[in-house]
Amino acid sequence: MIPLPSAARVWIATGVTDMRRGMNGLALLVQERLGRDPHAGDLYVFRGRRGDRIKCLWHDGLGLSLYAKRLEKGRFLWPTPSEGAVAITLAQLGYLLEGIDWRHPQRTWRPAAAE
Repeated sequence: MIPLPSAARVWIATGVTDMRRGMNGLALLVQERLGRDPHAGDLYVFRGRRGDRIKCLWHDGLGLSLYAKRLEKGRFLWPTPSEGAVAITLAQLGYLLEGIDWRHPQRTWRPAAAE
């Protein structure tokens, strides 16, 4: 997991992003398309056209970091708006990175009573 401070906000960049972009290209997208400061300490998540790859851009106060993940099977679930950004929690980011539906995570089992 990315060591984010608890005060950091996580933004999903809606729509499709060219996964050939690197740190500078994604920082420029954050600044121009999302209207946000890429150096403010928030984490930005981008998804490619096929939906099996994401990139995360984060400035930790010292420099930019770029994280990438590719799912071997399945796709990352993404919000439907075509432009802008959607804020999610750190817990939802954890679900997203695991390929779990972060919008409605389901518990697989819950105890009915203490034994």
